[in-house]
Amino acid sequence: MSEPHVTLDSSQLTPPAQKLRGPLEDQLSSALQRATEKVRADYHGEPVEEVSRRLLLETRAALHPDIAEAFSPGDGELRRVAEEIVRLQS
Repeated sequence: MSEPHVTLDSSQLTPPAQKLRGPLEDQLSSALQRATEKVRADYHGEPVEEVSRRLLLETRAALHPDIAEAFSPGDGELRRVAEEIVRLQS
């Protein structure tokens, strides 16, 4: 399984956030990678939707509350990671 990576759309960022894009992407990617490892290790046959929900919760839990609140990944992105977890663990 390849490590998931978060890429922010610079057109959706405020000017101050654009200056911090690289570090924000690194922090979000790291949190998502930790969440992926945790969810994969605790996977017990749940459906993709549940795995996707858990990925979001675990990712947000690893972030500063202000960043977690603003973290709103596209449904397709987390679903892709969740589908890969389910596929690899089945």
